Amino acid sequence: MKKKKLELLAPAGSWEALEAAVNAGADAVYMGGKAFGARAYASNFDQEEMARAVYFAHMHRVRLYITVNTLVDDSELEELAAYLLFLNNVGVDGIIVQDMGVIRLARRLVPQLPLHASTQMTLTNSSGVDFAAAAGMERSVLARELSLKEIQAACSRGSEIETFIHGALCVCYSGQCLMSSLIGGRSGNRGRCAQPCRLPYKLLNGKDEDMLAGKDAGQYLLSPKDMNTLAILPQMIEAGVVSYKIEGRMKRPEYVAVVVDAYRRAMDSYLAGDYQVPPEDLANIEQIFNRDFTTAYLTNRPGKEMMSDRRPNNRGVLIGRVAKLDKQRNKASVKLEKELHLGDGLEFWVSVGGRVGTTVTGMLLNGKNVEAAAAGQQVVIDVPNGVRLNDRVFRTLDSRLMAYAQQFFGPDAKRRIPVDAVATARLGQPMTVTLTDDEGNTGYGETDFIVETARKRALDDDVVRKQIDRLGTTEYFLNSLRFEHDEGVMVPMSEMNEARRMACEALDAARLAAFAPARQAVHKYDESLQPKAHKRAGTSSVLTVHCDSLGKVNAALQAGAERILFGGDCFNHQLPSNEDYVKAAELCRKAGRQLAFATPRIVKEAQLGYFDKLFDLWRQLEPDLVYINNNGLWPLARKYAGLKLAADMSLNIFNSQALQFWQENGAAAAVLSPELTMAQVEHLAAVSPLPLECMIQGRLEMMVSEYCVGGSFLGRLHEGQCQFNCRERLYLGDRKEARFPVATDQFCRMHILNAHELSLLANVQHLAEIGVASLRIDGRDYDEARLGELVALYRQVLGGAVAAPENLPGTTRGHYFRGVM
Repeated sequence: MKKKKLELLAPAGSWEALEAAVNAGADAVYMGGKAFGARAYASNFDQEEMARAVYFAHMHRVRLYITVNTLVDDSELEELAAYLLFLNNVGVDGIIVQDMGVIRLARRLVPQLPLHASTQMTLTNSSGVDFAAAAGMERSVLARELSLKEIQAACSRGSEIETFIHGALCVCYSGQCLMSSLIGGRSGNRGRCAQPCRLPYKLLNGKDEDMLAGKDAGQYLLSPKDMNTLAILPQMIEAGVVSYKIEGRMKRPEYVAVVVDAYRRAMDSYLAGDYQVPPEDLANIEQIFNRDFTTAYLTNRPGKEMMSDRRPNNRGVLIGRVAKLDKQRNKASVKLEKELHLGDGLEFWVSVGGRVGTTVTGMLLNGKNVEAAAAGQQVVIDVPNGVRLNDRVFRTLDSRLMAYAQQFFGPDAKRRIPVDAVATARLGQPMTVTLTDDEGNTGYGETDFIVETARKRALDDDVVRKQIDRLGTTEYFLNSLRFEHDEGVMVPMSEMNEARRMACEALDAARLAAFAPARQAVHKYDESLQPKAHKRAGTSSVLTVHCDSLGKVNAALQAGAERILFGGDCFNHQLPSNEDYVKAAELCRKAGRQLAFATPRIVKEAQLGYFDKLFDLWRQLEPDLVYINNNGLWPLARKYAGLKLAADMSLNIFNSQALQFWQENGAAAAVLSPELTMAQVEHLAAVSPLPLECMIQGRLEMMVSEYCVGGSFLGRLHEGQCQFNCRERLYLGDRKEARFPVATDQFCRMHILNAHELSLLANVQHLAEIGVASLRIDGRDYDEARLGELVALYRQVLGGAVAAPENLPGTTRGHYFRGVM
């Protein structure tokens, strides 16, 4: 079996977590700065800490990658440029990026700084890897929804491939989630996700009936289990993955230590030709944090078995049940299934009222105080109010495991590098100190002082060793010392210390250069960050209507739509046929209106051939535009010279640099992110090199997911075949009684739509006046009659036939007048 060069990639949200990752055996660490990273609520690192982190990681042969994976506004570009300069010059090994504008700027500003395509870029197929590579990415971090077979196809493209192997999962495709943004203004694309997926929901039908009442289901219908791939890690390695990523920049350092420690042993055992995972490692992984575990979509489509629907946070490990209860004294006898120690944290899953917790501060076994008890024994402990007989007892904190994990970080956990020292002291010459590390790198230092004859005590091995061994502030420890000297010589201690310090600094430099040679420093940016205004020939705004059926196409055309956008993700669960596309084209041409086709947001490997043929058909139909929603389809579509391409909304276009990127890569138009404010849209409309489009009416998509809540909980999808088959419309109801429509597309992917329709009726004239070239009504969630009414109303307002009314009742203006964090 051919051995592969593998990278175990660990998270660090704090200095202690960085130490834990390095000391536990990570090959690389990823972390964020104080800005532009997708975990804004982690402690993160300021520039001084980051410089220290680069030194520490590189000294211990660990790569350091920095997350710069948020969407960036034009007002932040100067700050971003300064940050990129710093990251380049401080020597980080790469940055993880989402925003194509950030990518464009980085390639021009710091061309030697490696770029990694973030999972936020929604790379779902091998063509997406090609797209990322063409855009300058050395590495692609794949979407977590891919199977082993799909990962293998991505690995065949020649780029480095990184995949997640452990930790929390998003239920939505990363980079496509607006749920936190639309509900609370905290954007996941800006690093401030509030995790609404971890909240309780009801699954409702059109009559507001709870579809899961009385069924075997919890309330946390959007909360996945944690990923754990220890059982299939060899298959991932054989697929060709280079980097294996542990999620957890928000996790405590003990978590990082335990998970890295276990995966390090697992990977090493594979490389040694005998893959195994000790039961103790499996137990430690489960104990440190779990929502129960899943391998997500790597081997199958697991349906509800992927979901932690009864509990959205750490559930701990079952250790026993309450066998006896003394309510008067708040004491319980617990029959243990696993050992228990003083200091352990427990949680009782009570039959009424949820869960209550305690820490074990005392424990009686057969009437005697003990510090530990074994599985099979029955102990008496203090319990909180609410505990009942037969309640299950879970250990949520293992005091012994925490003590073990804490050995990997902190002052007492320093892992030092052995050095061999040679010191020379010859009369009439400077004293020299040469340090050699475990890799053969050397550092040299010498005294200003010239060695002379001792007047009192001469130097000997013990005196020299004591001074050379003073390495406490360095990353080294003295392994051996050879002292070569003339008899009866002396050198002042301060001079010897200075020679040692010089040798350490020189060894640092040699060691760092051997691991990561310094790249050329960049200190300024000559190209202007602020784009210039673009003048385009004056054209009025086009009213574009997105339709997913021929009936809606007819309704929109009759009501005055000027451009039909047909296809893409179809919320009627129907795959448009070739004849449907031909008919839509005929209807548009007959009406003298513009024709455009749309692609879905998510395209899997097996679908690339289908879309290749579809693009050929579309080319023959000569549409005015083709809207691309999946970056993997961009290089595929560009092969067909007749197609004019628009970069659609799911590509998260947030700034002028991104607009320039898409123009340079062949775009004829671009659709702006719905997270932009009106002021930001006004700015981009003035400077964009491309005609722009904004959504003005319809339900914004909050999530697109490979997981389908209806199929999973009503259709027994985990058994292999869905029995629900979208037989009725479903809604997710939250704690505030909002109802979020659930749509299923032609590929059985779930789309969660906003509870309120977006409506910019009162502001649509303004968008036209500032030069937005296309105004989109998303008609996919409307019936034909309602769509016709809305198109006619907007047509009248835009034509000046009626005064713009206030926005329609029960609607929202989205983020146009409420920005995102």
